[in-house]
Amino acid sequence: MKRVIKTRRLVLLAIIVLPFAVAWAEYADVVINMQAEAKGMSPVIFPHWFHRVRFQCSVCHVDIGFKTKAGASGITMDKISQGQYCGACHNGEIAWSAENCDFCHSGTPGLETGVEGGHKTAGPGYY
Repeated sequence: MKRVIKTRRLVLLAIIVLPFAVAWAEYADVVINMQAEAKGMSPVIFPHWFHRVRFQCSVCHVDIGFKTKAGASGITMDKISQGQYCGACHNGEIAWSAENCDFCHSGTPGLETGVEGGHKTAGPGYY
């Protein structure tokens, strides 16, 4: 009986907390700077919110293979050029190609990989 009550409490807690966790990431930007500055480029600002309003989560996080933790996917320009990660859509046919460096590499030098905006600013911003 106690186990059933504990399970119900955990389910109730998940129902209450999960929508806020999803909303936090949904309307934010993701800074990707694992290798960019080391290779002489500005950090990448990925507008998660912009993509999220157009696609279901599974398109990127299941079909394409992006991890849900910022910086965990191992994205490189070589992989993008081979049609992986961003390159699955940003190939010049579905969306603009990755040759437009400044479209993505637009962050202020010194930014760390992670989520910006969303819960902090109630939306996307400039960094």
